[in-house]
Amino acid sequence: MSACSRILLLALVTSLLVFPLASCSGLPLSPSPATVQAIPTYTYKIVNTYPHDRNAFTQGLVFSDGALYEGTGLYGASTLRKVDLETGEVLQIRKLPEQLFGEGIATWRDRIIQLTWRERTGLVYDKNSFELLEQFPYSTEGWGITHDGNYLVMSDGTSTLYFLNPDNFKEIGRIEVSDDFGPVTRLNELEYVRGEIYANVWQTNRIARLSPKTGKVIGWIEMDGLLNQEELREPIDVLNGIAYDAENDRLFVTGKLWPKVFEIKLVPLE
Repeated sequence: MSACSRILLLALVTSLLVFPLASCSGLPLSPSPATVQAIPTYTYKIVNTYPHDRNAFTQGLVFSDGALYEGTGLYGASTLRKVDLETGEVLQIRKLPEQLFGEGIATWRDRIIQLTWRERTGLVYDKNSFELLEQFPYSTEGWGITHDGNYLVMSDGTSTLYFLNPDNFKEIGRIEVSDDFGPVTRLNELEYVRGEIYANVWQTNRIARLSPKTGKVIGWIEMDGLLNQEELREPIDVLNGIAYDAENDRLFVTGKLWPKVFEIKLVPLE
C-alpha cells in the first residue's frame, strides 16, 4: 500500500471513530433548520378609524360598556377619561394631582384601577362616578395593567409581569417574559385578549403576544405604518394603547398624542 493510500485510510478510520463518539457523548448536536420553530409574526388590516384627542398622552386604554376608558400621563396633565369611540368626545374626565404621572388602567367589576409611574401608587375609582375610593402601594414603577378574569397583571418596564390580588392588591406571583433570544424588556401597556396578554414594547412599533402561564412570547405583531406621512409631521409619541372589545371581538390600538384610534384585524405575515 502506498503512503498516500495509508494516509487516506487512516483519515477514514479516524472520522468513523470520532463522530459516533461525539453523538453518543451527550454533547448537543446542532439542530437542522427544520427543527427550529420561529415565533409567528403578524401584521394588521385596518377595519375602522376613529378620532382621538391629540393632547392625550395615552398610557392605558380599555373598552368597556360600549365606551373607551383612557388613562393619560405627564406631570400636570394626567387624567382618567371616558371617551366616545365614534366621535372621540371626552364624556367624563378626572384630573390627577400635578405630582402624579398617570400610567396604565384596568377595569375590575365596578371599579377602575390606574397606576402611577414613579410614585408607586395605585388609584382605585368608582367606574361610574370616577370618585377616588382608595389608594394602594406597590414596590416597582407602574407602567401597564390588565386582568385575566382572576388577577390583575402589571408591568414595570422590565421583562417581569406581576400578578396582583384584585381585592387587596398584594402580589401573588410573577412571570419573566422572554422569546428565543432572551428576556423581552420595556413591557408597557397591557391587554388581555382571548387567553393571551398583549404587551406594547416601549419605543417600538411591536406588540408581543404572551402566554400568561409561562411568559413566553407566542407571537409578534408588527405595527409599522399606521400613521401617514402628514400625520407624522405633527408632534406624536410612541405606539401605546391596546383595548379589546370581547363581546364583539374587536381590537383597538393607538399611541401617545396620536390623532386616531385604529380598529384592526391581525393578518399572518408571510
